[in-house]
Amino acid sequence: MSDEHIMPAARKRGTLWGALLLSAAALALNLGLKALSGALGLPLYLDSVGTVLAAALGGYLPGIAVGYLTNLLLGLRDGISMYYSVINVFLAVAAVWLSEQGYFRKIGGLLLSIGCFAVIGGGIGSMLTWLLYGFGFGEDAVGLLAQSFYSSGVGEPFLCQLCAGLLIDLVDKALVVLICAVTLRLLPQRVCLRCRPYGWRQAPLSEEQRREIVRHDTRRISLRVKIVLILAVITLLVAASAIAINWVQYHKSILDYHKQLGVSISRLAAGTIDPERVDDYLAEGEAAEGYAYTEQRLDSILRSSPQIEYLYVYRILPDGCHVVFDLDTPELEGADPGTLIDFDESFADYIPILLRGGTIEPLIANDTYGWLLTAYEPIYDAEGNCVCYAAADISMGQVTQEEITYLTRAVSLFFGIFFLILALGLWMAEYSVVLPINSMALTAGTFAYDNEKARSESVEHIAALDIHTGDEIENLYKALAKTTEDTIQYIRDVQEKNETISHMQHGLILVLADMVESRDQCTGDHVRKTAAYVKIIVEQMKREGIYDDALTEAFMQDVVDAAPLHDVGKIEISDLLLNKPGKLTDEEFQKMKEHTTAGGEVISHAIALVTDTGYLEEAKNLATYHHERWDGKGYPTGLAGEDIPLGARIMAVADVFDALVSRRSYKKPFSFEQAVDIIRSESGTHFDPQVVRAFLDALPEVRRTSELNMEV
Repeated sequence: MSDEHIMPAARKRGTLWGALLLSAAALALNLGLKALSGALGLPLYLDSVGTVLAAALGGYLPGIAVGYLTNLLLGLRDGISMYYSVINVFLAVAAVWLSEQGYFRKIGGLLLSIGCFAVIGGGIGSMLTWLLYGFGFGEDAVGLLAQSFYSSGVGEPFLCQLCAGLLIDLVDKALVVLICAVTLRLLPQRVCLRCRPYGWRQAPLSEEQRREIVRHDTRRISLRVKIVLILAVITLLVAASAIAINWVQYHKSILDYHKQLGVSISRLAAGTIDPERVDDYLAEGEAAEGYAYTEQRLDSILRSSPQIEYLYVYRILPDGCHVVFDLDTPELEGADPGTLIDFDESFADYIPILLRGGTIEPLIANDTYGWLLTAYEPIYDAEGNCVCYAAADISMGQVTQEEITYLTRAVSLFFGIFFLILALGLWMAEYSVVLPINSMALTAGTFAYDNEKARSESVEHIAALDIHTGDEIENLYKALAKTTEDTIQYIRDVQEKNETISHMQHGLILVLADMVESRDQCTGDHVRKTAAYVKIIVEQMKREGIYDDALTEAFMQDVVDAAPLHDVGKIEISDLLLNKPGKLTDEEFQKMKEHTTAGGEVISHAIALVTDTGYLEEAKNLATYHHERWDGKGYPTGLAGEDIPLGARIMAVADVFDALVSRRSYKKPFSFEQAVDIIRSESGTHFDPQVVRAFLDALPEVRRTSELNMEV
């Protein structure tokens, strides 16, 4: 069962206790089925059913632990199963992958799983058996079948071992997969959900969140990969050092054993020789008195150990080795008494010592008669003269096989515990290091500063992580949480101060605009109402999608904030001209029109004094161009159509409408309906038709605003 079949809320219910119970049950199942198979005399193992179930339900850690412990416990009884723990571990790893791919729920997937498990158990297992048994057949059902194949002439011994292993393992793993598939289908969902060893040190994550964290890009190597590499390298170095040291000691112990055996056998053989009869043995040979009896005793010594290759007695003289006794072996017939045998080259350095009747250390050589350890024991007569040497050749041919078997056992045991340590280390690192750090990084990386709601939600997301690893990572998390909270509070304080400053600024602007407008005795609340009309128009345009690309939130706010400054240039116009009761002359009107360029210049001076111009740029457009016309007949520059800044086109409608419905020194106010008709009639000539459309669509709100008394 893969994580894909576990709902996020249910995944949080996985506990260590559930995983421990799963592992214990799976281990008991392995041992029980193995015992049952043995009791029934089945040529199968069935000791990996629990391993596959633990891996499919609990993941890598339970699966590997069950696989390793199964063979370890079985090995305590039979002495050999523990060396196959690596096979069960490989089966656990494969079972996790196959389960995550959903292969245990499909017929084709089950067949693939059987083949995969058979290759691991039969293929790799056969190679392991071949090495463990010294390039020979095992002692179980596979070994018996392999011997049968070999006797039938199927092929080389290893090929027979491999075929037998694959054949029996195919049947065994078919039963394992069938049992596991049925069990997984019958187990209640709530039981399956509690088998994962989730070791959360934070608020549990959903599978989607976990995948997002795993996919989180890194510049080079991810922390997870680094931890794997560190664990693997350290474990491999420690294991390699331990195996190398033990191998050296083992090699030395083997040599010491063979040397001790050679010395013991040569001394035992020397004890059977009567030194006073050696001359008779050389002269008369087998006819000499006591020769046959002595030869019989030497032969019993030769047959006492299969490691004794040759046993003989030589008299060492300058011309060579004179045979006293040379026992026959199945492979080689011994020389007759008195036969002269040349010295082997490997003994060249020791000949002077042997001629003096001295003793030499056992010698290892690979010469005429193979790789042998030779031990010489001098035989002295009553006067203390060396009359001959008893020699034993100990076969060293098994040493290489024994050392390979030893290394195979050590390496197989190591790799079993290696994967268990790796799985345990990764599990601990995953929940105590990788997930907490990546959760903090991902949450901090997506922290939103756009608005108060987004900031509050981001702080809540960090707080919701609830990391409690109890170490430096938890300290880092608390520091991050405090920093974000302090930052948000600081932003709130700054915003409050900015809002206060902005309100003060807007108030000062309104006061300034009022001071300018109050010089005209009939303008009343023109500043505030035009700003209100501008706001109504831009909001209606936004709702209708008019000039949608240009109408950003920032632009709309800038236009509304800048509206009170549209007539700031009137500060340059005299009071007499502003308050003239009659119609202006052409010369006076030309002078009045200068308030547009004057307003632009005033705001330009203000812009030059600040670094953040804010809405002043838009205020400059409104002040300069709010008397331009859509048909190009306005002033001061005669811009036409969309060449006129959008803010100024909006301001033009609001300004003219308020002028129409307001009392002036030179006219009476128009009615609301008359003013609206004038705005409508000048759409496309004086005003932007789109702006007029938005204005007309918002007439109810325009009417309410026009009826308000906005003076302060």
